[in-house]
Amino acid sequence: MNFVHFATDIAHVSGFSALGLFIGLLLVFGIGRYIGVRWLLATESEHTSAGLLDGAIFGLLGLLIAFTFSGAISRFDDRKEMVITEANAIGTAYLRLDLLAVETQPALRALFRQYLDARLEIYQKLPDLKATEVALVRANALQGEIWSAAVKACEVTGSVPTTNLLLTALNEMFDIATQRTVVALEMHPPTIIYVMLFSLALISAGLAGYTTAGIAKHSLTHMVVFAAIIAITVYVILDIEYPRLGLIRVNSVDRVLVELRKSME
Repeated sequence: MNFVHFATDIAHVSGFSALGLFIGLLLVFGIGRYIGVRWLLATESEHTSAGLLDGAIFGLLGLLIAFTFSGAISRFDDRKEMVITEANAIGTAYLRLDLLAVETQPALRALFRQYLDARLEIYQKLPDLKATEVALVRANALQGEIWSAAVKACEVTGSVPTTNLLLTALNEMFDIATQRTVVALEMHPPTIIYVMLFSLALISAGLAGYTTAGIAKHSLTHMVVFAAIIAITVYVILDIEYPRLGLIRVNSVDRVLVELRKSME
């Protein structure tokens, strides 16, 4: 699936992007200091106005970091809530199978167990792309099988309220599955936001290097720490934005689905 390829590519790129940003910050910092040493402003008024400009740019960088970090955390929480929502939807549909004729229930319950196993594998197998795609295709195929079996079972039962209740629950179950596997992976900030973040980080590094040009003994440690903090922050933002594919995971929330699967035995 294309969206799985895209999300996995982003996860792989994020680590290299953070490393590249770290190296870039060090280089730009050095360039800024070199320029500052050669063309350091002479008058105090000019230096003061330049300091105000630096402060505005650093403030904008901090605001952009806070904005992207807050948005990533919010979407991270939404994804965890979606796991619980899916568990509730599957659990509700599974309980409504009790409304069907007794002889039609075992086959549908078996399909539900297979479907939930496939849904769990989709996320547990990440970042194994091939295994994830296999589980996703299997889950989608099982949706069709469950629907067909449910329609036939409703015909055997012959109850309109039962048909409405069960098919509505199945619709909700399939909708949240689509939302998790497709829509959630597309709910990210526009690329221009990350372009601005990287650009402002590099500009800020250049200005920081320029500002330290008047210091005779410049600390290399401060330069490295500055670059490391910015790069690590950007990496964490990207990792939160694309969970399960990096260091940050939401596997703990999957216990809700795991417990639901155990209750189906």
